[in-house]
Amino acid sequence: MIANLTDNGWEIIYHRAHALLAAQVAAHWETPDDTAHLVDTIAAIAHHDDLEREWQGDCLTKAGAPLDFTLGENLEVAPLYEHVENALYRGRWVALLVSMHMSFLNEGRRGKLPELDEFLDKQIELQTTWRKSLKLKKADVQKAYDKMQCCDRLSLILCQRQIPDGQRWLEIATGPSGDRHDILEREDGTLSVQPWPFTSSEFTLRIDATYPKQMKFASNQELVDVLQTAPIKSLEWTFRK
Repeated sequence: MIANLTDNGWEIIYHRAHALLAAQVAAHWETPDDTAHLVDTIAAIAHHDDLEREWQGDCLTKAGAPLDFTLGENLEVAPLYEHVENALYRGRWVALLVSMHMSFLNEGRRGKLPELDEFLDKQIELQTTWRKSLKLKKADVQKAYDKMQCCDRLSLILCQRQIPDGQRWLEIATGPSGDRHDILEREDGTLSVQPWPFTSSEFTLRIDATYPKQMKFASNQELVDVLQTAPIKSLEWTFRK
């Protein structure tokens, strides 16, 4: 989960809501190179964080606060295999992008666990197999993954409230065109991205967030119970060229 501290408690955004927001970004992103797999790419983006399940495992910090995903260090390898295997039920293209995302997130931890190294080696093998069976060039798949990474990063920037004040630019990532994209919030609250990668000159994105007022929780179950009854509000962001 994404846990943002507020004046009255917490703003909780579930990881699958963040992934849905990333998919909404992808639906507006102009990428003519992956037209043949556009829906599959959006599906991969929408489900790329299905591994994060808020009601399973430890949901709290040692102090009893909701555990933001950036504070966890999970080296369990079995769920990583399961995540890629589940993606394959949607098709090789979806599994390929999800596998590439798992590689991107975990390559920096190579050497910490033999099981993790084995998983990473397996992903390289699977990605090669799926590219060949789909008759895809590695460069074309990389463009699709660059789009996925850009949309994922932009969604996280929004969900984590990272946009700087004072109309200052913040780097998003390098997109499928090879250009670095940056985001800025104007005085009127609308958002601009440079260079502009979207098909529309203006659009609005929306997801739900949950707002528990309780600051500290005695157990995971107490947090779950509170979140299930806490107020839910829509978050909106309007982008304008």
